[in-house]
Amino acid sequence: MRHVTILLSFLLFFNCNSKSKDSISYDAKPTDNNSVIEHLGKKLMETNCYVCHSPTANHDDRIGPPMIAIKKHYIDSDTSKEEFIASIQAWIKNPNEDDAKMRGAVRRFGVMPKQHFPEETIEQIADYMFEFKIEQPEWFEDHFNEEKGKHKGKGKGKGKGKGMGNGKKKSMQNQQAQTNFEDLPYAERGLKYALTTKAILGKNLMGTIKKKGTLEALTFCNEKAYPLTDSMAIVHNATIKRVSDKPRNLNNKANTEELGYIKTFKQVVANNKEASPIVKELDNKVHVYYPITTNTMCLQCHGKPNETIDNQTLTKLNSLYPNDMAIGYNVNEVRGIWNITFDK
Repeated sequence: MRHVTILLSFLLFFNCNSKSKDSISYDAKPTDNNSVIEHLGKKLMETNCYVCHSPTANHDDRIGPPMIAIKKHYIDSDTSKEEFIASIQAWIKNPNEDDAKMRGAVRRFGVMPKQHFPEETIEQIADYMFEFKIEQPEWFEDHFNEEKGKHKGKGKGKGKGKGMGNGKKKSMQNQQAQTNFEDLPYAERGLKYALTTKAILGKNLMGTIKKKGTLEALTFCNEKAYPLTDSMAIVHNATIKRVSDKPRNLNNKANTEELGYIKTFKQVVANNKEASPIVKELDNKVHVYYPITTNTMCLQCHGKPNETIDNQTLTKLNSLYPNDMAIGYNVNEVRGIWNITFDK
C-alpha cells in the first residue's frame, strides 16, 4: 500500500552525484535581476512545482520538500548545468524509490507518481534553478542545517526553533490568502486561484490516503471536495469549478463552451506542449480555464477497471457514483478543466 501514498513530489529526486556542499554558493544570480523576471523557467516552476513545493508552506503543513532543498542537495561544485538538466529529465521519465536521493523526503512524502511534462518545460525549470537564487521558506535554513548536522553526526541543527516554529499554527488556506493575486494579469491570477485550490485538495486527499487508504479517500472526495473548493472560492472572492466531459459527479458536467476548451487542451497535451490558461472577458467578469491532467496516482480511481482500479475501489465507486463516467484514463490525459470566474 506504500506506493499508494506517493505524493506529487515533482523534483524530489534528481539522479546527480552527491558531494560535499559546504563551500557551494546556491545564490548564483540575484532574484531582482530583470533576467530572472523574464526567465520562463520561473513561471513554469511556479505553475508545475509550487502546488506541492511551495516556499510559503510552513514546516509541518507542507506536502513536499521546497525547491531550494532540491537545489541544495543535488547541485555541487562539480555539477554542470547540462548534467543537472539531464538528471532531471531522466528522473521525470522514470521516478522510483531506488534512484531517489532525498531519503528523508521519500520517507515522509513518498516518491512522485509518474507524470508527463514536455522536455522543454523541465529544461527551462532546471535552467532557472541552476542559474538563479530561488525563494526559500523562513524555516528552511534551520531545518537544512539540522539535517546536515545529523548526517555528519554533530547535531548542528537548531531543531524546531525559531525558523520552524513561525507560522506553525497557520492553515494552508491562510498562507495562500496572504498572497495578493489581484495585481497579476488575468491569466496568471486565474491560474493562481486554480493551483492554490489544487494544493488544498491535494494536501487533504494525500493525508487521507496516507492515514486511511484509497477507499477512505473516495469518501473524502465525495464529502469534502466541494466544501474545500468553496472555502478557497471565498478566500479568493471568485467562483471556482472543476468540470469534465466525463464527469464522476453530474454536477461537474461541462457545458457546450467548456467542452470546446477541453477539446482544445486535449490537442495541446497530445502535441506535448505546455498548456496556457484560456481567458475570456464578458462584461465585468473574467473567466479563466486551465486543464486538469492525469498522473499515475489519479489512475487508482480514474484508470481502467481490473488494471489500475482494483475491485474494492471499483465497487465503492459504483456505490458513491452510480453514473460515473470518469474512468478509463491513461497517464497525461485531460480529465477536465478548471473554470475560474472573478470580477475585473
